[in-house]
Amino acid sequence: MGRYRSRLQIIADILRIVKGGSKKTQVMREARLSYTLLMRYLAEVMKADLVCYDNENYVLTGKGESFLDKFDVYSRRCRHLEGHLNTVSDDKMELEKMCSA
Repeated sequence: MGRYRSRLQIIADILRIVKGGSKKTQVMREARLSYTLLMRYLAEVMKADLVCYDNENYVLTGKGESFLDKFDVYSRRCRHLEGHLNTVSDDKMELEKMCSA
């Protein structure tokens, strides 16, 4: 939990929360955002047509659903690449140790 979330991760978190319809306070609490950040991100996702305000709730649009699908694929690819990078880094450290013995 020690790492910061990226802008895309925060947007994905918001979209997942509003998927079934949510009020502003619920989004703020579940996304763990300050009111100022929440308002900034809500304005951004509404301007991008990822979320709309309907009947006192924020709800996900079709474009928002598409974003979440693509973000999930992107996240899986990133985790996969991080695993490979860690392996390469470990291999490099092992080689460095062999040179300095």
